[in-house]
Amino acid sequence: MYAVADSLPVAEARPGTNLLVMGPPMTGKYDLLCDVLADGHRQGDAGLVVTTQHSASRLREDVGSRVADDADPTLGVVDCVSQERGMGQDENPLTRYVSSPGDFTGIGMASSKLLERFQNQDYQTRVALDSISQLLMYADVKTVFRFLHILTGRISAADGLGFGTLDADAHDDQTVNTIRQLFDGLVETRTGTTDREYRVLGLPGGPTDWEPF
Repeated sequence: MYAVADSLPVAEARPGTNLLVMGPPMTGKYDLLCDVLADGHRQGDAGLVVTTQHSASRLREDVGSRVADDADPTLGVVDCVSQERGMGQDENPLTRYVSSPGDFTGIGMASSKLLERFQNQDYQTRVALDSISQLLMYADVKTVFRFLHILTGRISAADGLGFGTLDADAHDDQTVNTIRQLFDGLVETRTGTTDREYRVLGLPGGPTDWEPF
């Protein structure tokens, strides 16, 4: 089991579970993923991130800021933005670069190899995709659905714990419902009266009440 009580309002999640993190823009979905990955480091889990919005170096910095100063999280990153934007590339052996968020073949191959690497090292692995909404800017919903079906299947087969973010307000109901079919549960985010809030639906121990994070 994955112990997630320090980052989610439930105690644990079963290996092979995929969760959709969904809410309006600016409600903390990316921050929540970083918290989940940092929590995983403290639990001895590896992390794997497909990032379509931030560079690998930015992602590592954001996760690293949430752990002890001398810690070096086991974190694989598939960077989908640096090449497209002409940014520099780091030399971390756990970073893979693909040409753009629309390079689904490259993303699939890179993430599969990193996930297999962590499996061979007997890690439990938390896998994050940020964001599905960005993928939908590069391809139609059917293409993205097929890609996510393969990715979530690989996460389940590897007994990983998967997360994918979606800006619900950016898509019509049919698109949202299509994407939701691929996930076992839902983490909803929103802006409350004083702080960002979240709740979990579809996991044992849920649904939970809205609470700040």
